[in-house]
Order: sequence, then structure tokens, then C-alpha cells
Amino acid sequence: MKLRLIFLFWITAFSTLSSQEHSPAPLHEFRGVWIASVANIDWPSRPGLSTEDQKRELLWLLDQHQRMGLNAVVFQIRPTADAFFSDGKEPWSYYLTGKQGQAPEPFYDPLEFAIEAAHDRNMELHAWFNPYRASQDSDAGKRSRDHISHTRPEWFYTYNNKTYFNPGIPEVREYIVEVILDVVMRYDVDGIHFDDYFYPYPGKDPLPDSMTYEKYGTADFNTIEDWRRNNVDLLVKELNESIHQAKPWVKFGISPFAIWRNKKEDPRGSETNGFTNYDGLFADVYKWLEEGWMDYVNPQIYFPFHYPPAAFEKLLDWWSKNSFGKQVYVGQAPYRSLEGKNGWEDWSQLPRQVRALRQKDNIHGSVYFSSRSLMNNMAGFADSLRLDLYQHPALIPPMKWLDSIPPAPPANVRATVIDRFVRLRWDSPAVAHDAQKPYGYVVYRFEENGPIDLESGAHIVGISFKPQPFFFDAKSEPGKKYRYVIRAMDRIKNLSTPAPVVEVVIPD
Repeated sequence: MKLRLIFLFWITAFSTLSSQEHSPAPLHEFRGVWIASVANIDWPSRPGLSTEDQKRELLWLLDQHQRMGLNAVVFQIRPTADAFFSDGKEPWSYYLTGKQGQAPEPFYDPLEFAIEAAHDRNMELHAWFNPYRASQDSDAGKRSRDHISHTRPEWFYTYNNKTYFNPGIPEVREYIVEVILDVVMRYDVDGIHFDDYFYPYPGKDPLPDSMTYEKYGTADFNTIEDWRRNNVDLLVKELNESIHQAKPWVKFGISPFAIWRNKKEDPRGSETNGFTNYDGLFADVYKWLEEGWMDYVNPQIYFPFHYPPAAFEKLLDWWSKNSFGKQVYVGQAPYRSLEGKNGWEDWSQLPRQVRALRQKDNIHGSVYFSSRSLMNNMAGFADSLRLDLYQHPALIPPMKWLDSIPPAPPANVRATVIDRFVRLRWDSPAVAHDAQKPYGYVVYRFEENGPIDLESGAHIVGISFKPQPFFFDAKSEPGKKYRYVIRAMDRIKNLSTPAPVVEVVIPD
């Protein structure tokens, strides 16, 4: 253990030095973490915690992730056709209260609470749904009497000891879209997120959906595999259209397994030799990107550099070249960092991956699985984020296809020194050309002789997801002269042109 701590010290020290000399401070970078509720992986720590303990745990997680420099959380709210939110179509989750269908007591709405807490910390919240899984085991007695698998049993099959919606039934697709749109309409979420679980990961037995294929698929499809892929295609396409029709600013993203197809199976595939989305899960992610059916893809590249079956650098290059103009956030695996084999012996793997993805024009950030592994600082990676890679803030990358019109700039910026601290105030901007008001603001600070560089996060001292026209800089130093620049920000994180520079001298 002592040798490991010494090694961690040198890795952290080297990473910080390397960052100061070479690493950029990007203005835009998605920096997310999955907070998994299934089996209580991340939150809450166990079923049936009191309301106050649940809130306390979640706020602690968000505070720590904010300190690490993260700007987004992917929050699992429907792990098994159940709910971490109120008044929906499905029962309260067992993982929340210890009994499926039982509400928190005293009552609160975990999703509403999480959204508000994330936005208070200037972090986006993407609501994470598992579309098809209905239970983690086949024991129907663990599900409440009003669980959908009891009320509509003909919609489900059991496979590998778990219960799943049958994606080949049209009413299933309609139901899932309804569940998700209910959340989009009622909650201030920033995005809707799917993970890699579409059709189940294959076991030794075939999927029990041949009769469904005979009923719905044989007239239009030559193989059951093509029919299955089309079933998932229909859900993804319909959901993308429905989300953006309901709220154009809500993003839709999917986090698939790392490999779409291997090149030996398809010349468009990657230089890999492993399990694939297309053939194993019937998820044609390439098609979804090509057709524009999602706003971002978050491939789970949970492999180290130079790993023979699926090297990180080869998959990174493939996703960068096949993004079709959408954003790519790389799924990274701190939970694997202590495996001690296949390249994970090297604790610099994850920091080097972050630096590598920053060199790709079509890669826009990272999402880490999962919160617990970051909180435990596995391989010292959370320290690397906080002290080095994410030591400066970054904004969520804007999505121009959702909204390309920036807000108007703030006006009449003024500064006052109060007890050697700086209070900035300004007039709210005029309404933008698309009739939108500002969603928040970004504050830059520059020292007297430094250049005004608005394309670097190194100079950001404040980000706010609230349209309050003021900022208090409590980190100014006596005797220094500062220049401040304010920019307005809309919901998609487009930035206005800068307001005129205002200068301040801090008295000794």
C-alpha cells in the first residue's frame, strides 16, 4: 500500500506538471459522471434510507463531483420499469424505499430535488432510462402488484433470469415513449439518456421472441435479426422526434457498447475483434448517427491503450470519424483502473485517455462510470481531474442543430470593490432574435497585462445557470488590477458576444 501511495504521488505530480506545460483548458468540454441507482451502485447507498439521508448523500456526491470539475450528471431514474420520480406511470423503485411502489416518507421527489441541486452547482442533469429491462431477476413476487409486468404480462419475456419488455410488440414502444415524454414534459431535465441495454446481452439460449416475429415481422423482414434491429430503430427515431417536439432544447443521447461492428464483419467497422452492438444487441448505432436520430453518442470505451481485441486509440479514432456531425462523449472506466492487468497496471491510462480525446476534433468530452469509483479516487484519478485535467472550468458544448442563435450580450457592466472583493452587476440583455431570454452567464477575469482570451476556460471565474445579473468575486488579490468580461448563455450553452471590458483595481 505504501508503494502504491508513493506511485500515486508521482503520477499526480507528473500529471499536474504535464498539464501546466501542455494540457489545454478547453472552453467547451462535456465532463459527466453516471450516478447509477440499479442495485444501489452509487445512490442511494442502500434501499430504504430516510429522506434526509437520501438528500444528504446526493448533495455530498454532487458537491464532490463539482470539486472534481465535472459539469454534468447522468442520473438513473428508471432502472427496472420503476421510478425515482413522482406521479408517473410506473411504481416507486425498490432501490429507493426498499419496497417497490412505496413512496419516500417524508415525501419528496428525488428527480426534482436532483435537478435543482445539479443546476445550483451549474451542472446539467441527463435523466437516464433503461428502456427494456423490467427486473433484475425473474422473481415476480419482488415486484409490486401494479408493476407493468403484472398488468400487461403479454408484453414481457424472461431471459437469463431477468424480465424484459419484448421490443417487437408495437404497444411496448408506444408505452416506453409515453413514460419518457411524461418526464420531459414535467421536469426541467437537460437530456434524456439511454445506456447499452437494448435487446439483452446474449446467453446460451436463443431469445424467446420467435412467435412475436411470426406475428409482426415475417412480411417485411427476411431475418429475425433485421426485424429486431428495426424494432429498436423505431423506438430511437420516434423518441428523438417526440422529445424535440415537446422541448427543442432537451438533448437525446445514447451510450452504446464500444464496438458498433468489427471491420471483418463490415468494411465500415473498427479495427477490433470483439462483441458488437449491431450483431449482439441489435442496436445499429451507426445508422442512428447517420440518420441524425440522436444529439450525442457516448460509447463505452472501457479498454486501455493497445489492448489487442479493442484498443482505446483505435476505437477513439473510429468514433471520431463516424460522428456524422453529432457530439461524441467518451465513456471511460475508472472502475476498471485497479484491475492490474491488460494495461491497467499503468495508472496513467485514464489521464492519458483524456489528453488523447482532446486531440480529436470530433470528440467533445467524457462520461465516467461511475460515481462510486470517482468518489473512491480509484488509481488517484479523481485527484488527477481536480488538480490537473479539470482544474479550470468548462462549459457544455453547444448543439447548433438544436439552437444556433446566441443570446444578446449583457449591458452596462459595472464593478464595485467591497472589502477588497469585487461585485459585478449588469443590465439583463435584450431578448435574442429567437425571443429567448438568457439562461445564465459566464464571467471571465484577466490580469492587467494578460491577453483577453475568451476561448480558454483558464480565465473563467464564474458560471451560473441562473439569469441573475450579478457576480461576487471573492478570490481577488490585494494590489492587483483585473479586467472582467461577461457573456450571456442560453439553454443550449450558446454564448453571446462579450460585454465591454470593465477594469478594477484592488486596494492594498
